[in-house]
Amino acid sequence: MFDNQTQEVSTAVLVAVDLGEYNVDISLAELGELAATMGIQSVAELVQKRESLERATAIGAGKLAELALYVQNTGADVVIFDCELTAVQLRNIEEACGVPVLDRTMLILEIFATRARSHEGKLQVELARNRYLLPRLTGVGTALSRLGGGGGGAGAGARRGKGETKLELDRRHLRRRITALEQQLRELAARRDQMRRRRQKDEIPTVAIVGYTNVGKSTLLNALTGAGVLAEDKLFATLDPSARALTLPDGRKVLLVDTVGLVRRLPHHLVEAFHSTLEEAAYADLILNVCDISSPEVADQIQVTLDLLKELQVEDTPVLTVLNKCDKLESLPQTVGKHTVLISAATGQGLSELLQKIADLLPATSRRLRMLIPYHQGGLVAEIREEGKIFSEEYEEQGIRLDALVSVKLLHKVRPYVLS
Repeated sequence: MFDNQTQEVSTAVLVAVDLGEYNVDISLAELGELAATMGIQSVAELVQKRESLERATAIGAGKLAELALYVQNTGADVVIFDCELTAVQLRNIEEACGVPVLDRTMLILEIFATRARSHEGKLQVELARNRYLLPRLTGVGTALSRLGGGGGGAGAGARRGKGETKLELDRRHLRRRITALEQQLRELAARRDQMRRRRQKDEIPTVAIVGYTNVGKSTLLNALTGAGVLAEDKLFATLDPSARALTLPDGRKVLLVDTVGLVRRLPHHLVEAFHSTLEEAAYADLILNVCDISSPEVADQIQVTLDLLKELQVEDTPVLTVLNKCDKLESLPQTVGKHTVLISAATGQGLSELLQKIADLLPATSRRLRMLIPYHQGGLVAEIREEGKIFSEEYEEQGIRLDALVSVKLLHKVRPYVLS
């Protein structure tokens, strides 16, 4: 199932079953983009309206015959369904069409597998793939060695018990591998939690960049921090989260975290597997919901992100909506909401306003003050320097005149020396 068969194909027939649950045209267009990300070109599309999926083949017998004819006439190498298929449906459709069949989840998993770079990212993808594969094992042409990164493939270090079938052995091995992956990810999540607690102790605010895939999140991270993160015009061009330091206009330092891109109907397997990564948004002090204002689907992009934040139970964290790619508009909106900003990460337009809004929305961890510190309080100046930032320092007859960013922890100490 996951034997990198998509690397050899170049054309596909896209199939959608319209159950009235979402806009099929928009979803099919996105499926085409997902396929293109894997180097697969759509040569035909087929849609059937139904009240429910056909149990054996997802689509009706007549439509299946039409699909097989589409494949024959176009010479398509693969069929891709815009819904999740069962093992029985996959097998039956493949037999009818004579070419490999993928569903939406399989395609996204393949993309994630090619994009993961960090150790944790690879573990998360493998966990999602294994969870997806487990109920689809049929014992017919499904060897676990096709999983990739599965710790040596099917049966590695395992022996078939008395009376145990190949299918039972595969399932046992897969369950054991899933348990091992979950344990490794729990350990990594605990390590990240320790780092997060350290940041909170040091009062370093975190700003999480979330949003639809391919809306310019990585370009924004690069523009603000010079991070050098991969930024391509492809879905899921970056998968692993990136964190970089950012200095705000008031001198405060914050941690800017880029998270995995989202799509409509992101498979639940992936949401669960990437939960520890997505938690960066849950624990952030501010969330930047980045979307592509030049896209006709901008409202849907915003809603997809808000739905995920709701699933992560992020309700009290302030959200700043960032309307990116405004350079592609013929004319700009006259007004935007209070917690909304227009930018172009590519040209730099609006980035100064974005930084100021971030500073305004973040809870205060420090304040910029002008002070005259007596010479006998030289230790206090050292504390201000260590905990904050000194912009100017002048030595006068009565003491040291400072323009500095002072940690809120020191406000009670410096209050007598603050200049009006």
